[in-house]
Amino acid sequence: MSPNLLSAGLPTGFAAEYRQTLDAVSLFDQSDHGHLEVAGPEAPAFLHNLSTNDISNLPLGGGCEAYFCDARAKALAHALVYHVMADGRHAFWLDVTPGYNEKLLKHLDRHLIAEQVELTDRTAQFTQMHLAGPAAKATLEAALGSTLPDLGEFMHMERTFSNTATAHVRRHDPLGVPGYDIICLNERTAAVRQALVAAGAKPAGASVFTTLRMEAGTPVYGIDIDDNRFVMEVPRALRAVSYSKGCYLGQEPIVMSRDRAGHVNRAFLGMKVLEGGPLPAGTKIFRDAAEVGVVTSSVDSPRLAAPLALGYLRRGHQDVGLRLAADTPEGRREVEVLAFPPV
Repeated sequence: MSPNLLSAGLPTGFAAEYRQTLDAVSLFDQSDHGHLEVAGPEAPAFLHNLSTNDISNLPLGGGCEAYFCDARAKALAHALVYHVMADGRHAFWLDVTPGYNEKLLKHLDRHLIAEQVELTDRTAQFTQMHLAGPAAKATLEAALGSTLPDLGEFMHMERTFSNTATAHVRRHDPLGVPGYDIICLNERTAAVRQALVAAGAKPAGASVFTTLRMEAGTPVYGIDIDDNRFVMEVPRALRAVSYSKGCYLGQEPIVMSRDRAGHVNRAFLGMKVLEGGPLPAGTKIFRDAAEVGVVTSSVDSPRLAAPLALGYLRRGHQDVGLRLAADTPEGRREVEVLAFPPV
């Protein structure tokens, strides 16, 4: 779609930031993310037994996506887990959805009995930024003054900006374009940000990030996922769940959904809103008289040239192109099921 069509009807600032992210590179502030440190000789086994992914075999410099569940495999929290060196010892850092670091810390502490594990909330000490766009790698290399190897998603390494400010650089693509998370101590933030801006990164706002992550079909815990949601209904669960690891909290329902049922009752999908504006969270979706889904978030999508809604649809009502009805206070509005990711 042409830049003119992308910007039609959008606020000037938003349109420019949206286009620069898709065409070049943008820098997003994510300093509200939570950061937990799990250290100690038994930290790998402890996290391994409480999360859906394979933590015990995560190499230094490696990372993964994981859910923390209850015994029913309901998603209590979501985190990116990465294996680091902290104060000269091996540790695991958990990048947690904004506002949920305390909840996850309490969950981990509740299951800590006699293991040699130390739990620390580092949220207040660190700043996080996200660099995204086709030119993200080149911009990062210019800011560092050195080449960067091709990193697989969630792989990470330490690098120094302006010869003084060391930061963690992690590959992460939540917006559907190449992306890097950059995490550093608060006192190094100004130097790191200045180096990135000098290399060509232009700041962009949270509304642009939200629109792009929704177009990419990336859910956010607390918005699209909560502790009533069966983890296997959540998108991208296959890469966040290991079927080869040993026992962990919530494993039995997850394995049963694969081996016995062979499916889940609901799936997270996108819907194009064919009339009116974005739909309120919680909007129920109907097929004739039957309730078949619910909306979790919605936004105007420049690339769809229409509002996009994300939510959960029941099995049997997920075919691409299927027309359904959103039940709003103003009356029912037509929506169309999209392929995934939705844009």
